[in-house]
Amino acid sequence: MYITLIILAITAILFATGKIRSDIVALCALITLMLIGVLTPEEALSGFSSTVVIMMTGLFVVGGAVLQTGLAKMISSRMMKLAKGNETRLFFMVMIVTAAIGAFVSNTGTVALMLPIIVSMAAEARLNASRLLMPLAFASSLGGMLTLIGTPPNLVIQDTLTAAGYEPLSFFAFMPVGLTVLVVGMAVLFPMSRLLLTGKKDKDGTKGARVKTLRELVKEYRLADNLARYRVTPASAMAGKTIAGLDIYNRYGLTVLEVRREQNSRKSLLKSVEQKLAAPSTVLREGDIIYVTGKKEAARKFAHDFKLANAATAGDATGGSNALDFYDLGMAEIVILPASRLIDRQLREAALRAKYSINVIGIRRRGEYIMDNLAEAKLRSGDVLLVQGTWENIARLGNDEDRWVVLGQPLEEAAKVTLDYKAPLAAAIMLAMVAMMVFDFIPVAPVTAVMIAGVMMVLSGCFKNVESAYKTINWESIVLIAAMMPMSVALEKTGASALISHSMVSLFGSVGPLPLLAGIYITTSLLSLFISNTTTAVLMAPIALSSAVELGVSPYPMLFAVTLGASMCFASPFSTPPNALVMQAGRYSFMDYVRVGLPLQIAIGAVMMLVLPLLFPF
Repeated sequence: MYITLIILAITAILFATGKIRSDIVALCALITLMLIGVLTPEEALSGFSSTVVIMMTGLFVVGGAVLQTGLAKMISSRMMKLAKGNETRLFFMVMIVTAAIGAFVSNTGTVALMLPIIVSMAAEARLNASRLLMPLAFASSLGGMLTLIGTPPNLVIQDTLTAAGYEPLSFFAFMPVGLTVLVVGMAVLFPMSRLLLTGKKDKDGTKGARVKTLRELVKEYRLADNLARYRVTPASAMAGKTIAGLDIYNRYGLTVLEVRREQNSRKSLLKSVEQKLAAPSTVLREGDIIYVTGKKEAARKFAHDFKLANAATAGDATGGSNALDFYDLGMAEIVILPASRLIDRQLREAALRAKYSINVIGIRRRGEYIMDNLAEAKLRSGDVLLVQGTWENIARLGNDEDRWVVLGQPLEEAAKVTLDYKAPLAAAIMLAMVAMMVFDFIPVAPVTAVMIAGVMMVLSGCFKNVESAYKTINWESIVLIAAMMPMSVALEKTGASALISHSMVSLFGSVGPLPLLAGIYITTSLLSLFISNTTTAVLMAPIALSSAVELGVSPYPMLFAVTLGASMCFASPFSTPPNALVMQAGRYSFMDYVRVGLPLQIAIGAVMMLVLPLLFPF
């Protein structure tokens, strides 16, 4: 028992110092407990097959799809409009919305749903996401106190009461307690988040050189001004012909940028969009949307001659506006080097389309932009070429560093591209998952609903590929929780948890009901730092009930102290899955949770020691 407590103490110290990654510390503690025989290999590895860990993994995938499809950005934009740019209003909106969802959905599910939305919203508002992510995690736990199903410890004390023959708690019996802790939580977290979570830097400790976004490139080169989109109609003579055969550039002075092809009907949730670079051999089909750039008069004549429909008014996958979208195709800038063999040669001689399958759609030269007659333009040292093509082909340009330098990282930019036409599908899957959790459509467990949603996000194309889905999983958080979960087994097997709980309750119970209430809350809070809140509630609920019976007082306030102490565990990143979920995204250290979460736990405990006897008299 004492060896287990020493290992636990050393683990906590290493977490606090932050000199070693938290997942490595947790794994070392787990291995040590196995080596000394406290845990069997099966017990030690049980965390990796835990439904909580599987659920967290699936929720990372669901959250990644919400980001990848642009759904997070859409929702965050709505919230930003409601907040009207006011940071204070934004903070309280996040807290209240998260708590409301957390009243009916598991706190882990709530955070996973809200996390990508909050990250997107913080980016749009130019706020540090760390200001909102820890309050997000805490608000999900605070909201769990609003209803009977909000958090597992609530159900544990319900079972304890009914098994002992007491009147069961109603669904909303927790509401007064939940509203009180939510108000206290917002009052404490608002100043604490402003004071302690404002200095977070990027992972490398610097802001780094800023790379232009794709939208900024479109705006800078004024691509939308000369861009036209036309749909190939049944009456058009273009269907079945190649780009080269139509000789569009020589006849009209227009450059065909891309051909877009919808795979399904416009209104179908399962529709997908295929972007093709306008290669000379590209064969056009009826229904294709072709993007051309050049003089407007020439574009109108081109559309008239070939009987094309204006796609900007007919509507298509991108919403019917003259704008470039980036799914399979992207853009980047490359700078011509002084020693490049391309200097003083015409752009057509560079043969970039033939060698790299890319288009050059603009040239920036000493503050001026060349957009017409590009093929005849002679290249000069320092010219910046705006190129378009598949992300892989743009990335290949970086192999010819003796000719040019690619600005930014194309593959990293590709990862930021959102499949916005999939947003309605992602929303439908996410809502179905929430419905399954709330209404128990799936009787097995909420983890089943999460697994179904995660797989559906992948199969329905909400990710570019399966590898993108795997990349959304934060493995450090997964390993941290999975390795720390068996610690509760070690504490129970050695009798450490029982010794601590009985000793403290016996000590406080000899004084009176109010000190006993405080002792139960403190003991439960301490245990919840190291073992799961459900396990803590299962351990403490019978002790609280028997202590109340022995003193001859009502067990209700004592059991509420148990569920509060088990659920309001904020001073550690691994005490609850929501705390772990936001740790990496917010770049928090172990001590951040202690500095912010511990005062919150103390404040809630102090207030509830006064409120609980009023709501549930002894």
